[in-house]
Amino acid sequence: MDSSNQHVEKREPEGISLKELIHKVEDIAAYVWKKKLLVILFGLIGGGLGVLYSYLKKPLYLAELTFVLEDSKSNSMGSSYLGLASQFGLDISGGSGSGAFSGDNILELLKSKLLVEKALLTGSISSNGKDISLADRYLEFKGLREDWAKVPELANIHYPLHADRDKFSLLQDSVLKIIGNIIIAKNLKVEKTDKKLDFISVKCQIEDERFSKLFVERLVAEATNFYIDTKTKRNKTNVDRLQLQADSLEALLNKRTYSAAAAQDLNTNPAKQVAGVGVELALRNKMVSQTMYGEVIKNLELSKISMAQETPVIQIVDKPILPLEKKRFGKLMGLVIGGIAGGFLYVMFLMLKKVYLEIMS
Repeated sequence: MDSSNQHVEKREPEGISLKELIHKVEDIAAYVWKKKLLVILFGLIGGGLGVLYSYLKKPLYLAELTFVLEDSKSNSMGSSYLGLASQFGLDISGGSGSGAFSGDNILELLKSKLLVEKALLTGSISSNGKDISLADRYLEFKGLREDWAKVPELANIHYPLHADRDKFSLLQDSVLKIIGNIIIAKNLKVEKTDKKLDFISVKCQIEDERFSKLFVERLVAEATNFYIDTKTKRNKTNVDRLQLQADSLEALLNKRTYSAAAAQDLNTNPAKQVAGVGVELALRNKMVSQTMYGEVIKNLELSKISMAQETPVIQIVDKPILPLEKKRFGKLMGLVIGGIAGGFLYVMFLMLKKVYLEIMS
């Protein structure tokens, strides 16, 4: 058959016109409107579920601790000490412009897993007449041990106060990390109260009132300890070394002072020149030890000043005080949100059902 005589099939136009789209939307809207009573019914059901949720939902307790970090290097006394140190050829001004507590670093430091987990392990709270760690208290008020009753390894997990983290089992370590991650993501908030100010707010919002208060206090304490232990470690090592030298030289100086006095007492015949040699040697040794001791003491005091300059001064502005502010999911909010959600979901169901019926027809 000649190709010119082949039947050419007509193709339907692809896509949909604006007019057809408007008609389809009108059809769907009309279909939904016919079911308006059911939409209202599902809205009421959703509102009822929202009110029920507000009754069942445990209230959250908000603990907020506000502090300001002061740089001791910036005060006038610190400047005087720096000037005094410079006269002796010592530079103890380095390190003030950077570190864990500079800029916004402290915000991330307070939200770090390291400090959150330390706070959970070292924070103490009374429960059933005994002190337990905040980690154990978290497992209690969350009811996790009851949920894990069928798994003995989890149900019997504990975190003793000040326990050595290196001796934790893999399961203990994993559960503690999960707890820390949940707190960081859902319960902990660290922010500056104003970008122009240095006031930092640490908030914890959780179901247990005492846990919320003690956690923020312990977290800030751990952050302070962490800073002191890291940034002043070099200066502290230097101070300890100089203190040991000073104690040794002091003992040596005392010994040589007694030796010089004894040599002078034994000098019974000053007419002989050789009789004064022992006294001269004793006095010379005493003078050398005294000079060395003075230099070490001077360096020791300057090193102490340097360490003091590296130590932050944290001024607590506001501390959480019991009873804490209670945050509850209100019944009115539950009614409104539940009602809107219930009605919206049913409307979506009707629209999808209408589209499905048209496609299958």
